Amino acid sequence: MDDATRHAEKKARIKAARDRMMAEKSGEKGLIIVHTGPGKGKSSSGFGMILRCIAHGMPCAVVQFIKGAWDTGERRLLTGAFGGLCQFHAMGEGFTWETQDRGRDIAAARAGWEKAKELIRDPAIRMVLLDEINIALRYDYLDLAEVLAFLRDEKPPMTHVVLTGRNAKPELIEAADLVTEMVAVKHPFRAGIKGQPGVEF
Repeated sequence: MDDATRHAEKKARIKAARDRMMAEKSGEKGLIIVHTGPGKGKSSSGFGMILRCIAHGMPCAVVQFIKGAWDTGERRLLTGAFGGLCQFHAMGEGFTWETQDRGRDIAAARAGWEKAKELIRDPAIRMVLLDEINIALRYDYLDLAEVLAFLRDEKPPMTHVVLTGRNAKPELIEAADLVTEMVAVKHPFRAGIKGQPGVEF
């Protein structure tokens, strides 16, 4: 048997196994999705999912908990080109080391969470991205038990909620349907390269 025939037969076996596996998966539900970890790409992945929703004509929304003061590429694109399908709410005032005001940070996080609840409750909105909410939870700007209870009890059955940010709480990871941890392998910041448009924002 030549290499091409062996390759074709191997791939045919893999396809048959995949087809059997996929035939058993027929359920659909709104997912709780967590992107966490010290590596880059958590928000970027969340925004990629938002763009997929837009491409499918699915109404969606973004609430930014930390980077609200930044003029980011994703904010420009979503508000400028896709405002009819995607609501964008920049609620944060910058990273915690920039504001240096815990009371102000808590107030901004609470305002963001109130907006998030309003958006999630709307069954017409199919996905809500809570960008950097894990930071607000990490510093106890928001009550974790309240967030978990809301997602469990009030999220419409077919609504997807994406929560990003490093140091996701173990209880949130346990409650989620899909969790991805970004691992930091190499980062240009350590070599003296600053954050750049199109890569970081």
